[in-house]
Amino acid sequence: MGERARLALALTGGDIALPATGRIAVFGPRAGADLSALPGERVHVITGFKPDYDHFAAAGYDCAVAPEGRYGASLVCLPRAKALAHALVAQAAEVTDGLVILDGAKTDGIESILRDCRKRVTVSAPLSKAHGKIFGFDAGQEFADWMQEAPQNIEGGFVTAPGVFSADGIDPASRLLGDALPANLGGHVVDLGAGWGYLSARALERDGIARLDLVEADHAALDCARRNVPDPRARFHWDDVIRWTPEPRVDAVIMNPPFHEGRSAQPDLGRAFIRAAAGMLKPSGALWLVANRHLSYEANLAQHFAQVEETAGDTRFKILHAARPARQPR
Repeated sequence: MGERARLALALTGGDIALPATGRIAVFGPRAGADLSALPGERVHVITGFKPDYDHFAAAGYDCAVAPEGRYGASLVCLPRAKALAHALVAQAAEVTDGLVILDGAKTDGIESILRDCRKRVTVSAPLSKAHGKIFGFDAGQEFADWMQEAPQNIEGGFVTAPGVFSADGIDPASRLLGDALPANLGGHVVDLGAGWGYLSARALERDGIARLDLVEADHAALDCARRNVPDPRARFHWDDVIRWTPEPRVDAVIMNPPFHEGRSAQPDLGRAFIRAAAGMLKPSGALWLVANRHLSYEANLAQHFAQVEETAGDTRFKILHAARPARQPR
């Protein structure tokens, strides 16, 4: 992988030198990233995305959702969202006593971050490889103003955090689904990929709901949801939607499933959400989802439900209702 090649080449070529002792924080690596160029026994993986957390924990790495103590060096795996990238760099600089290393692809904005860093600190000569760059600088306090305070206020009194989905405002697709939800959803509802909680807040306008489970893989988004959905009927789960299962089965699932991984369209993510939803519904249960018009989820829904219909929509989005789920293995 490009990340492994850049990191290994920078370390072996002398462009970047790790300290002989001390823990090494790795901020935001994605599942599948190869960290073998680092001394594994000293690595502390820091990520709030549950599938990535589980991946690196299963590989034997020490993992946490936030920094713990001081580090001799840090590696920031650059995210695409610039506000989040700035926040991670500031966080790394704050908790590191030595070198802060930044690694990222051109498509994720490494060139822009490099320019921003050069205005503040002296950086090592960037190493370019595999459509990306890696460079480092000595930690200091030069990045304190990059530290984003979460939460931030948006329309409707909701709060969000840098890097979470729809951080700058209510997602129009979620708003459309919120407006289209029926008056009776049943007593037990699940919001899959709940984000910072907009759909759950809208669903809980209904007195007939006795319990609503918010399932979200992004730790920062779920922290916001706890503030946005103070209703005592709400339950919060930091988990991988594909793995999480309720007990017993539920009356309804609502969702605005993701269909991107980084910059690439990955409609299989949405299909996996649909499969998970079918597996957790009662035989009489129903799924309500919103999707971009160009995503052909209907065929996939028909594989898992006896009844599928479009109930609302506009030129950009469609509201799909699926009922009578086929019996799914659990």
